[in-house]
Amino acid sequence: MKLSRIAPALFRLMLMPLLLSGLPFSNVAAAAETDTQSNTDFIKFAMKLREDALLKITPKVIVPTSTGYGGLYGAGGYPWKRNIVTTVFWVGEDAGQNNPVANHKSSWDVNWRANYGGLDTPDPMARRNYIPVGFVPRQNPFYVALPYNDVEKGRTKPEAKIVIPWFRRAFREEGKTVCKGRWLAIRKGNRICYAQWEDCGPFRTDHWQYVFGSDRPLPNLNKGAGLDVSPAIRDYLGMRGTDVCDWKFVDFRDVPSGPWARYGDNNPFVQKARSSVGQVVER
Repeated sequence: MKLSRIAPALFRLMLMPLLLSGLPFSNVAAAAETDTQSNTDFIKFAMKLREDALLKITPKVIVPTSTGYGGLYGAGGYPWKRNIVTTVFWVGEDAGQNNPVANHKSSWDVNWRANYGGLDTPDPMARRNYIPVGFVPRQNPFYVALPYNDVEKGRTKPEAKIVIPWFRRAFREEGKTVCKGRWLAIRKGNRICYAQWEDCGPFRTDHWQYVFGSDRPLPNLNKGAGLDVSPAIRDYLGMRGTDVCDWKFVDFRDVPSGPWARYGDNNPFVQKARSSVGQVVER
């Protein structure tokens, strides 16, 4: 078959992703008339358009349709996610090469730095006993970020009630997160640290297949990192700036006492201690 006969059909086939992407077709047609002077050039041009269009098509969002996603949360509790690339971030961190969004606010707190009490400096020389030397944090200095947010544009995401194992008992109202403040165990070697989930990342806020399922973290600029941890966690575990750790969700009743129990208005340990003191005073 002559090349001149297959070129138009091939062009239509290769432009299908372009049509699906919603990109303007009129500009493409005009460019085709001027830039395709031969059948060979025509096919090369069509292939280039197809490649560009595929890169611009928004990935399809998959919403699970059955409860008990993945079957991971049985009688044995929450499973460990092993060998996860882990990076360090902090409240008040400015945007940089590997941190595209500044951490003056979190996914769930527009005044995160102010509510925390200031910059949670990662400088070891400016820290003592897992907190900055300049102030006492008003929130738990043991905090993490995971690449999922259960709320978007003021509404609870449709998959949240299916994939989040504690959703039913924690849900209070539409658009209110049930992830913020949840406890994790983070393990490096023979040391285990406990922390609260206070932000979303690194890079993504939609990867429930990893956070609650069995998928691995997706590639990103931080060597495929799937967990961000605070300077306090880094210091407790003896981590490098980029390291490899294991982590899992834990219920608060299973969190032992430790340095993660000392500070924070958002910390259940502190809240319980204050409540006990208040009850004693009333008596």
